[in-house]
Amino acid sequence: MDSYDVLVIGGGPAGYVAAIRAAQLGFKTACVDAFERNGKASLGGTCLNVGCIPSKAMLDSSEKFEMITHEAAEHGIQVSGASVDVAKMLARKAGVVDKLTGGVAYLFKKNKITSFFGYGKLLRQDGEEWVVDAAGTEVKARHVIVATGSNPRALPLAPFGGHVVENSGALEFTAVPQTLGVIGAGVIGLELGSVWRRLGAQVTVLEALPGFLMAADDGLAKEALKQFQKQGLDFHFGVNITKVEQDDSGVSVTYTEKDAEVTARFDKLIVSIGRVPNTNGLGADAVGLALDERGFVKVDGHYRTNLPNVYAIGDVIGGAMLAHKAEEEGVALAEMIAGQAGHVNYDVIPWVIYTSPEIAWAGLSEKQAKEKGLTVKTGQFPFSANGRALGHGDPRGFVKVVADAQTDRILGVHMVGGGVSELIGEVVAIMEFGGSAEDLARTVHAHPTLSEVVKEAALATDKRALHM
Repeated sequence: MDSYDVLVIGGGPAGYVAAIRAAQLGFKTACVDAFERNGKASLGGTCLNVGCIPSKAMLDSSEKFEMITHEAAEHGIQVSGASVDVAKMLARKAGVVDKLTGGVAYLFKKNKITSFFGYGKLLRQDGEEWVVDAAGTEVKARHVIVATGSNPRALPLAPFGGHVVENSGALEFTAVPQTLGVIGAGVIGLELGSVWRRLGAQVTVLEALPGFLMAADDGLAKEALKQFQKQGLDFHFGVNITKVEQDDSGVSVTYTEKDAEVTARFDKLIVSIGRVPNTNGLGADAVGLALDERGFVKVDGHYRTNLPNVYAIGDVIGGAMLAHKAEEEGVALAEMIAGQAGHVNYDVIPWVIYTSPEIAWAGLSEKQAKEKGLTVKTGQFPFSANGRALGHGDPRGFVKVVADAQTDRILGVHMVGGGVSELIGEVVAIMEFGGSAEDLARTVHAHPTLSEVVKEAALATDKRALHM
């Protein structure tokens, strides 16, 4: 029976990063993962295979199409007869995924990580080691990391299948649906709805909550909703789904909204109402691995479960279900196992929605800061006053900085606009060092760049923005 220092169950962002970092630290490492594409093993989990990466490829393709058909004329570029080849678009997306998943496989070989294709199951303890079923082969490991990720949450009234799909199915439509329903106005619903809206679908978004992006800054959510509604996305909030019926040609959804019953007809229906932890086949019950009431693996502040030398990271432990959060946990845990001081600062994890305009935030909103009893000052600056944004023809949105009025420390940053997914990192870095709005405001930013809006928002916290 082969023996390893570290065995990781799950090859998504948490698992494969933990495996790579463990190998870098000198541990004999293995990873068992069951994800497959086209009948072959495919490392990278949901993120690389059917989530973050393919959705961004489709978002980019659809945004280019919309630019050509609706915005090129403003630049003096005349285009006629533009059309969408969905099959080629899907093939491009698949090529991007293949390159990145193949890259993870290469990194495993480079770092001498043994890879097992199949499911991993905890069997029993044998002295100081665990015996694990790694895709049908029993192996031993001194440390076991559970990184099995999450699965889409199904709506009981609308199980996945046929015309009802989750995120992976929504990335594989072979034709643009004329009418598309989306249940859930969260990150996944907004991104996938945006893809098909740009390509020609009439999109209706049904959300159970009474408002839009209620976890985000109020001003940010208001501005984003305004932009999406201008694009033609049809939002309905506070709805209660009562019936979903499929037939050969589509889906009928019955819901109540403001005491009125409505039945809407769609060619396709995307259900994106969150994700649930994936512990199926892990053997949790047999070995006594503790789960909470929602099925997440229970861990302490060092990712230790109730079982000796068994740890868990990523979506399967809950919290922010974000690939970058999972990756950081993978690094931190591998370093803790090596006796180092691994750490993740959960207070400054950035959130990004890759729509157009993009949405990004980190830290506290103004409302959250005040609820904590802090005295705050805020600065906001619009992209409409920025030369680079005007040159791009995209002056939508703004950057807002929230700082402590007593110490000037940056508490949060909130952005909506073009390219803000790339701008958020600058402020996150400053927040990691406990930096102030003055630090950000005094930092020289190249001109003309979109990043100048971040600087101006920091200046605005002291009412000294220069260009407005």
